[in-house]
Amino acid sequence: MSKLYIVPTPIGNLDDITLRAIKTLEAADYILAEDTRTTAFLLKHLGIEKKLYSHHKFNEHATAASVAEAIGEGHTVALVSDAGTPGISDPGFLLVRTCVEAGIEVETLPGATALIPALVQSGFPCDRFCFEGFLPQKKGRTKRLQELAQESRSIIFYESPFRVVKCLEQLAEVFGKDRAVSVSRELTKKFEQTVRGSIDEVLEHFRTHEPKGEFVIVVAGAPKPEKEQKKNRYAKDSEE
Repeated sequence: MSKLYIVPTPIGNLDDITLRAIKTLEAADYILAEDTRTTAFLLKHLGIEKKLYSHHKFNEHATAASVAEAIGEGHTVALVSDAGTPGISDPGFLLVRTCVEAGIEVETLPGATALIPALVQSGFPCDRFCFEGFLPQKKGRTKRLQELAQESRSIIFYESPFRVVKCLEQLAEVFGKDRAVSVSRELTKKFEQTVRGSIDEVLEHFRTHEPKGEFVIVVAGAPKPEKEQKKNRYAKDSEE
């Protein structure tokens, strides 16, 4: 049956593609790609020959309706981004919404995404977390951090190598330099690295070691007020 498939692709190591993702890409009538050159390299690695069509943040408003129309006419479409799961800090949301509103079935495959490995290996609580993706580059950046300053859950940000130091400086200013942080870069790739410590310590590391690659910053949640901690301990003791 014709539908839209959301297909996660590897965030670095090409061996992280799933068998189901490969089968879906092979069977699709059309593959929409954020960057056709990046996806062409992946398809060549997988031995898949398909014509690719561009679907990125600069044209998604214009193409979403026509893609939904093609699916409605009986075609199967697979959407991929350059890396990870489409829609997570990548194009995809508008197309999914358009298909849902048109009554077109959408099926999302499980697969690679950078935020989960970074969170799990941070050593911070994983049962509850707050994913913020990329912060605003300019306007609203500080305001958003201030809104998150008292967030008790682990907080996850994506950041480019060009703004990592500036981001850590802002985190130190708003969250406090002693707040714990874990910064992962180049996940699944040859030079994968995670640096942990206080914001001040990790900031000093990246001031003296040039940031390279794609970054995921995980910040420990704000400590809960002592009164609330006592309340939680009491509730736990009562359950036991």
